[in-house]
Amino acid sequence: MLEKEKNEEVLEKEENTEIENKEENTANESGIKAELEETTDRLKRLMAEFDNFKKRSAKERESLYSSILSDIVSNMLPVVDNLENAVNVETQDANYKQGVELVLKQFKDVLTSLGVKEIEDVGTTFNPEYHEAVSSVQDESLGEKEIKEVYRKGYKIGDRVIRHAMVVVAN
Repeated sequence: MLEKEKNEEVLEKEENTEIENKEENTANESGIKAELEETTDRLKRLMAEFDNFKKRSAKERESLYSSILSDIVSNMLPVVDNLENAVNVETQDANYKQGVELVLKQFKDVLTSLGVKEIEDVGTTFNPEYHEAVSSVQDESLGEKEIKEVYRKGYKIGDRVIRHAMVVVAN
């Protein structure tokens, strides 16, 4: 009988140990799950922050490129103006005039490849976003706020104005 009681005690102790081990395992599992959830949450936040950083960097790069391009093109526009003036001057040397015209065409082709467009002028309605009025005249043959003459051409890249057109506005 003593042996039977000892066996029962041993079995009872083993059962208690198993129960304690299960409780510890359950506690460990819940701790591990909580830690896993926290780590997963941090990882998701970090991934979202990195994605936002990439988008912000790309937007800044694009903005910087556009700004630099606008600065460079605005510095080259007086050269285009002078070439256009040279083409409009009367000369007896046709080959010279043709050479200047070819240089002007090549220059304008380069600007077009960069996305630079001339702002519409004569015959269009005055728009303060694109035009700068330097004078106004009364002309019954033209509509109200219609552009009659252009002193200096305006240019834009996309919707961004590089240089406003200097115009004479009618009525």
